[in-house]
Amino acid sequence: MDKQAQLDQIAADILSGNVCPDLAKNAQLVMGHGSLDADIFIIGEAPGKEEDEQGIPFAGKAGKILNEQLQNHALPRDELFISNIVKYRPPGNRDPSPQEKVDFWPYLEQEIALVDPKMVVTLGRHSLSSFLPDVKIGDVHGVLHEREIAGKQRVFIPMYHPISTIYDKERRAAFAEDFTQLKAYLKNKHQS
Repeated sequence: MDKQAQLDQIAADILSGNVCPDLAKNAQLVMGHGSLDADIFIIGEAPGKEEDEQGIPFAGKAGKILNEQLQNHALPRDELFISNIVKYRPPGNRDPSPQEKVDFWPYLEQEIALVDPKMVVTLGRHSLSSFLPDVKIGDVHGVLHEREIAGKQRVFIPMYHPISTIYDKERRAAFAEDFTQLKAYLKNKHQS
């Protein structure tokens, strides 16, 4: 079975497993999108309005900010894989609940195992909390961490959520610097 068929199977399993039915009744399933052979796997929290309408993660305002940083750091979006912890839009764009994140975690792990990236990037506190509970994004953004993810030791770097950088120049600068760190790590990884 090729990788796209495997990703389609993960989506089918979410639907047949009736994961988070309260979310599913008012939203479409938004699976990860991008290269299934990506070096970088980016994880947000949940789809928003634009993402729910288009069926693609980071298609709205946050996606524009993310795309800007990707372009500034010569990281083509079509060479990355971008997903969310929760695969349905929570009503009114509320934060995903702890239980919703737990319910979707096995499917996110399957996506990560399928893509098998060199680096995982968590965007925002909700994404980070699934990897490092009880830490604040402001304390760890831009710092490389390693832990077992999807059955394998993986490096990940927490970053601010793009939407949180809109009105905060310092956070926007930190977000850009974190991408510089990511790029440097990947360059060193390719040379070693």
